[in-house]
Amino acid sequence: MPPRGRVRACHHGRVHELGLLRSVVTAVEKAAGEAGATGVQAVGLQVGTLSGALPEALEGAWPIATAHTVVDGARLEIETVPAAVWCPTCAAEQPVDEYYTLTCPACGTPSGALVRGRELAVTFADLDIPGHD
Repeated sequence: MPPRGRVRACHHGRVHELGLLRSVVTAVEKAAGEAGATGVQAVGLQVGTLSGALPEALEGAWPIATAHTVVDGARLEIETVPAAVWCPTCAAEQPVDEYYTLTCPACGTPSGALVRGRELAVTFADLDIPGHD
């Protein structure tokens, strides 16, 4: 019987992020095509701390996601968005971490009103458009 091996399904946690980035690349390619762009210099992303995407894994997967596309060679600029909830008792937004337990971290009031932190959005694409400097 030949030896059995095991193949890792996830390479450094990048599989999930690679799928997300392929969607980003598709959207940027569409915008570039509509604008008549010949290339892309940079792409900006907002990434919430509770979005499920890891900025380090996004950066690592970026060259793979962009290979052989109009986005190939573009910089990825990530803005991390810290998570926060609205607390009616404090009448203020309160920052939360990845261990958020549906309560205000300042006063303990139950609060499921997450106001920031789930973002995963393209904020800009710096396109090379012939005739535009």
